[in-house]
Amino acid sequence: MIEGTATCPLEYMPNKLYSIDDLLFLMERLRDPISGCPWDIKQTFNSIIPYTLEEVYEVIDAIENRNFNNLKEELGDLLFQIIFYCNLADEKNFFSLNDVISCVVKKLISRHPHIFPDGTLSGKNLNSKESFNSEDVKKKWEEIKSKEREEKGQKSILANIPVALPSLIRAQKIQKRAATFGFDWKTNEEIFNKVNEEASELSEAIEKNDKENINEELGDLMFTIVNLCRHLDVDAEVALRGSTKKFEHRFNYIEAKVDKEGSSISELNSELLEKLWSEAKENLAKNKL
Repeated sequence: MIEGTATCPLEYMPNKLYSIDDLLFLMERLRDPISGCPWDIKQTFNSIIPYTLEEVYEVIDAIENRNFNNLKEELGDLLFQIIFYCNLADEKNFFSLNDVISCVVKKLISRHPHIFPDGTLSGKNLNSKESFNSEDVKKKWEEIKSKEREEKGQKSILANIPVALPSLIRAQKIQKRAATFGFDWKTNEEIFNKVNEEASELSEAIEKNDKENINEELGDLMFTIVNLCRHLDVDAEVALRGSTKKFEHRFNYIEAKVDKEGSSISELNSELLEKLWSEAKENLAKNKL
């Protein structure tokens, strides 16, 4: 059982504020091999990965839509995923929730020597604001992380960047890590030249109808654009998500208008679609959508 769990059954009370101990106790009840929930009992580390990813994106969606009431609920769902993993680990004597908390506290103390100079949670640097600027902090952070990788036997600069990350996010992290060690373009103009070069190579592959090369050149072009985003201090994932959402709003506008007129998008010619698209852009821009 996980350390620190509640010792008495929970009772449903609409106005009761439950604690982390209550959540741990609830998790134990769900996983009880005799009286627990059949679905929860059969879950494994791997089987709940899709649910964890879904909860992460629902948290992001709530933040971007500024739906803070929904954010409260989604953060709870995400927290439950963490508790689930900790319970699974504790059942196998891998680690407990307390171990996870202790690990992250120790790591963050270690990575913030300008705040905790003596390596303890109570340590204070009264002159931290004057003695460190944001660039100093970022540089020190990378130095500490590099040392941590060495201690774990991870010799490559690019070690420990999860393969399972969404491609845009992983590309950004790899580029940022490499740039920390000087492997980077110096100006935006250099990257624009590279974008044009990759676009030209893609065009050539398309002309030759070389499917394999088209795939490779498209990837190179996207990778270079991600690098441009990084240099412009733009998150590529956020930028693309925003553009996709903008397209969705415009498409929905056209769809609703056409439906109201008793028709469908598939029945419209390209000229009319273009006209409606321009109308959607203008209308939604006024409403900042």
